[in-house]
Amino acid sequence: MKIYFSALFLVVTTAFYAQETNNQSLKRSARRPDGHAPISTMGDHMHGKGEWMFSYRYMYMNMDGLRAGTDDATTADALADYMVTPTTMPMNMHMLGAMYAPSDKVTLMVMFNYLNMEMDHLTRMGGTFTTETSGLGDINVSLMYRFFNKNRQSLHGQLGISIPTGSVTESDVTPASAPNETELPYPMQIGSGTLDPSLALTYLGQGETISWGSQLKGIFRFGKNDREYRYGNKYSWNNWLAIKAANWISFSARLEGLVIGELEGADPNLNPMMVITADTNNSGGTFLNGGLGFNIYVPSGSLKNLRLGFELASPLLQDLNGIQLKNKETLTFGIQYSL
Repeated sequence: MKIYFSALFLVVTTAFYAQETNNQSLKRSARRPDGHAPISTMGDHMHGKGEWMFSYRYMYMNMDGLRAGTDDATTADALADYMVTPTTMPMNMHMLGAMYAPSDKVTLMVMFNYLNMEMDHLTRMGGTFTTETSGLGDINVSLMYRFFNKNRQSLHGQLGISIPTGSVTESDVTPASAPNETELPYPMQIGSGTLDPSLALTYLGQGETISWGSQLKGIFRFGKNDREYRYGNKYSWNNWLAIKAANWISFSARLEGLVIGELEGADPNLNPMMVITADTNNSGGTFLNGGLGFNIYVPSGSLKNLRLGFELASPLLQDLNGIQLKNKETLTFGIQYSL
């Protein structure tokens, strides 16, 4: 899988540098299949004055097996120090978004999400059990400002805030708490519990049949939530290339560097000796992720400006703090409609 992603990215990169860009005086156009970034990338584009866009995204993320640093770990490794270890954790996320441009320079965006997570566990005594949580997550609101759009290149900045509407007190029944519920560890909580500002800078370029982009983004955590902790800061550098195969479809390759800081503080209701997910030392890490996808765009007719996007992503490298569940595949599907 790693060789496949790397080889494809090299081929697409070579094609990009060989691509001739004509009509350089034109503005970059979003009205083509590669006019938007891969569907997993947020805040990648802006709109013209008076335009609206509504979107729905579905994301499935799977975590399976354990990892310590850059090496795979076993359940025996985890159970040597903890009473319980997770074994798998699938997550489903539904995201509803809206964008509106009051001017050609400014676009406003809001994003709502609903999460459902399950985590399978193994105990030191050989027992198994599953916990589950679901609910509305944090709401994200942001403003994007366009610095320029000329010569088929554009640059815009983004200032956002995550509003802590998601719960940080989710609970479920475990063998140790039965028949009562007990508060679940950090990865099973739906929100952050803190106001989290974010900053991003996105550059976009476009040729006759190839588009490319790069986005730097940071999410910053301040203060602590009602459970006396905060998640670590998150920094990402996202890069993508897309080939327009026809007026209605494009194919993309994406490479992302991601750094997530360790969780700070601790929830007094959690016992860090019980399960690896309750120990804050087992949080954060460094990732290199690759993704392949396609965008479909309807250029005319009754469904004009409707978009469908799909991407399959997988970690090429992950260096985790402590011992954690390792990331596996992430599937993202989305629908976008502009008017």
